Amino acid sequence: MKRQDMKISVFGSIKIMTTSAMLTAISVVIGIFCKTLLNFDGGLFRITFENLPIIMSGIMFGPIVGGLVGAATDIISYLLSPQIYAINIVVTIGATAVGVVSGFFARYIFKKRGYVRLICPSILAHIVGSMIIKPIGLYQFYGVAVLWRIPLYFVIAPLEILVLCLMYRHNSMKRLLDGGFLQ
Repeated sequence: MKRQDMKISVFGSIKIMTTSAMLTAISVVIGIFCKTLLNFDGGLFRITFENLPIIMSGIMFGPIVGGLVGAATDIISYLLSPQIYAINIVVTIGATAVGVVSGFFARYIFKKRGYVRLICPSILAHIVGSMIIKPIGLYQFYGVAVLWRIPLYFVIAPLEILVLCLMYRHNSMKRLLDGGFLQ
């Protein structure tokens, strides 16, 4: 079978699709682990690093795949969650926005390879998805107290970006994040 025959419509190739599925699974596992062990005050304050694989998928594959990974992560996390509540579409849109924003800015605004292409889209993705959209969705559960989650992302976002930058120091991750390895 020729390489051209191996195209998958949205993802572009089987490699991109399987890598996206793995990033989704990693994000779900990180989310469940952090929501279980690093959850304070009934879910209002929780430290989670589940956005890191979503941001990586956006940077590597663009806004559409990044958004799909974000949405899939949130929906799967909801389905596997022991908590009993209805799915919150606004929070899902926030998770989707993390992938879309990181992918859009990495692909179209910060095109030059390097740390700026990792850091700036990651910051913007956290601001839009985690600090604006998700709190709007969580307001119905927590009220004004949800605003206390926003300063928490002033700690979580830099830690995720630090991990991303540390991973980028290795040649294999550099090739992967720069998009040359899979495409």
